[in-house]
Amino acid sequence: MSATSQGFDRYALSFTSGALLTREAVIVVPLFLEARDWNLVRSRLRSENMLQARTASSGFRLAREVAQRLAVLTDSELELLQDASPSERGHLMWVAACRRYAFIGDFAEDVVRERFLLLTPTLSYDDFDSFVREKTLWHPELEEVKYSTLQKLRSTVFRMLTEASLLIDGEIVNAALSKRVWDALDAQLPSDLRYLPTHEDKAVSL
Repeated sequence: MSATSQGFDRYALSFTSGALLTREAVIVVPLFLEARDWNLVRSRLRSENMLQARTASSGFRLAREVAQRLAVLTDSELELLQDASPSERGHLMWVAACRRYAFIGDFAEDVVRERFLLLTPTLSYDDFDSFVREKTLWHPELEEVKYSTLQKLRSTVFRMLTEASLLIDGEIVNAALSKRVWDALDAQLPSDLRYLPTHEDKAVSL
């Protein structure tokens, strides 16, 4: 069991606006690195509809969501994200989602990474549902969530994994991290490599 789930804090489950948000990150990160103020960034995103939302309300939700996820990254990680390759961007945004949402982080660590390390790399909706049932013992708030909402959460998490190239055709894929992303994530205590299907003792790609 991960340390997060031992804290008994209620899970935040408001991550269904978009999925991995890599496209949005490309737009938002330079704005923050210039302004260094998330309130100003969110205001500009909404007033100029820079995320091309169809309605004002959806634009508000999307701007808030991408800002909240990016805000959990360090300044050096944001600078790396600005200069990242598509693969690096996917890995960083997956970790940002794991940091922002303990529910996703616990699933990443307890199910995705665990299955990868145990050489049972298939991942199905049943695995997600089993995870939710297990976590309900420590997070009774999950019992209050409608099944239709859980279906949407499940679909969003699997879409995130797919967009991060960590899940292909139902198989968990090794996260071939670049050295600079590896070093950035491993600098955290505990190491945020725990959110990714990878071997910490293996050399990384360049």
